[in-house]
Amino acid sequence: MGHASEPSHESLEQAAEWYALLRSEEADAGDRERWQAWMAAAVEHRRAWGYVESVSRHFATLQTTPDPRGTAEELWKANDRVMQRRRALGSLVAVVGIGLAGWLTWRSTPLPYLTRTRNADYRTATGEIREIALPDGSRVWLNTATAIHEAYDARYRTLSLIEGEILIDTASDPSRPFVVETPQGRLRALGTRFTVRRRGESSELSVHAGAVEIATQSGAWNVVPAGRRTRFTHDGIAPLAPTDSAREAWSRGVLIVEDMRLGELVEELRRYRSGHLGLSPTVADLKVFGSFPIDDTDATLDMLASALPIRIQRRLPWWVSIEPQADSD
Repeated sequence: MGHASEPSHESLEQAAEWYALLRSEEADAGDRERWQAWMAAAVEHRRAWGYVESVSRHFATLQTTPDPRGTAEELWKANDRVMQRRRALGSLVAVVGIGLAGWLTWRSTPLPYLTRTRNADYRTATGEIREIALPDGSRVWLNTATAIHEAYDARYRTLSLIEGEILIDTASDPSRPFVVETPQGRLRALGTRFTVRRRGESSELSVHAGAVEIATQSGAWNVVPAGRRTRFTHDGIAPLAPTDSAREAWSRGVLIVEDMRLGELVEELRRYRSGHLGLSPTVADLKVFGSFPIDDTDATLDMLASALPIRIQRRLPWWVSIEPQADSD
């Protein structure tokens, strides 16, 4: 069978509701029979149930650290414990096969991130923002789930962005260019303040002061001035577009959005949270304006609920979803 597709929002919410009921003291034999019938009714139901169980196990490990965000090292150890305890989900869930296992790992554990970043010089965990003073006096801010490698020598000051997003304020040193490397290309700072973010097979650059020179792996080249942003891949550089200071507001602990789809904002909020944050497709296109704290995403969700026709459904400590506002009739 091919790759398992992601369960629908509806199936995930049903699975979470069943999970909450079966883990409570209120479930009886009839409830368990109805749950088994629901599980048997569709492969998607079993896939959704497996995802809920996986998120539960992962979240439980995070609660063992004094700070739920922890450090990357703590998350590595926590993930090891999860993998050691992980067992087959049972005969009903097992039929989903390897596709489900891969999807669960990708969606609900930090293993891929930690595998790539274990040897990084600096890193942050989910929800953590960190400021680093570099040896030359430059400063770099690491956004959530970010990792960098530092390589300073007599000729260059180089940072490699392994994962995530950084904001850099460079110190002057004409004899040693400041360089940021990503898998897609090389950025040379021209006396500047700028952000770089990795997004899958591309990287994004926003220049807030000065200018930055881009050279991609394939040889494409451009200089991006202050107030402009672009995306680049191994093969080329996208046309420049306007940027603004809101794109570095995360370094101050806030997200500033203007006319953004709720779906896009939720994608951003997921970067700063552990556990599941679901969104009903029926409200994904609502437009959002405002400033929102990223060090307290629950407060952000409550702010959204007070401004939009939505409600926040908290079924479990680690399972939150955004739903349409209930009818008042």
